[in-house]
Amino acid sequence: MKAEIGRAAAALAAWNRHYNPVEKTKTWLWIMVRSVLLFGISFIILYPIMTKISIAFKSSEDLFDSTVVWIPRNVTLDNVKRVMEYLDYYTAVTNTLLLSVSVAVLQLVSCALAGYGFARLKFWGSGVLFALVVFTIVIPPQTIMVPTYLHYRFFDVFGIYGLFTGSKGVNLLESYWPFFISSALAMGLKNGLYIFIFRQFFRALPKELEEAAYVDGAGVLKTFVRVMLPNATPSIVTVLLFSFIWQWNDSYFVNLFTPHATLLSRTLALLPGIVRPEYVGGVAHTSLYLNTGTLMAILPIFVLYLFAQKYFVESVERTGVVG
Repeated sequence: MKAEIGRAAAALAAWNRHYNPVEKTKTWLWIMVRSVLLFGISFIILYPIMTKISIAFKSSEDLFDSTVVWIPRNVTLDNVKRVMEYLDYYTAVTNTLLLSVSVAVLQLVSCALAGYGFARLKFWGSGVLFALVVFTIVIPPQTIMVPTYLHYRFFDVFGIYGLFTGSKGVNLLESYWPFFISSALAMGLKNGLYIFIFRQFFRALPKELEEAAYVDGAGVLKTFVRVMLPNATPSIVTVLLFSFIWQWNDSYFVNLFTPHATLLSRTLALLPGIVRPEYVGGVAHTSLYLNTGTLMAILPIFVLYLFAQKYFVESVERTGVVG
């Protein structure tokens, strides 16, 4: 009897979906609403990129032609060539790539260790220290700009260098050492967020994994490297991508530590002032080169996303960053 009632209910539901006009109307309305929302959100996200792509290949004639909106009438690569010359593009991309990869790896190692310590190693004051780590996420780095600058301008560890040399310290500015030191000590850009991600992930792992490793004679460090890290792939991918992209786009610390380095974010900010006057036909031409330069700056990130989007989406979903 129950089976017959179930089959009848299923048949009624199928009839409502396929033949009931009210249900069909609701279904099609919901499909239309979803399609409009998806199209609108996609357009909002893609519109700036589409605009920059269109402008990058426009000639001067197309720029002042009101009939040319998206597709250039006179396609040209002159804008790209000139912007590459102004930015010293290949050198800037190489230097930025080297810095971003190095910083991402150092932050991964230091933040993973710190996150594991807060998640599994209980010690006096750990809760207070972790609260301070989370607090660093909301503190603007501009509030400690002066002490940070002076720290690396006169860098010294416990006064040892000054004790033996008599000088005030080593000048680490105009080098990558401030980035490397701060990243290796988990004090770099957005490190509070990365520690939080690792801490939450390690807390979710079952304690039986560690207990089995301890029974087999492994210590804390060996357990972390051989047992915990292999299971933390989603967090590792998330932190690596976040760290790389944020360092790639960073201009604050780049201008603070290396104001004369050939890095992409710094040269892009200086682009309006280094465009040659003979090529500039007013504000419109300056905007043309700025849009082209921005497109070329995000191009490597776009290529990276094409190859890493699958792992990035999976890692964000599993670490619980979204929602």
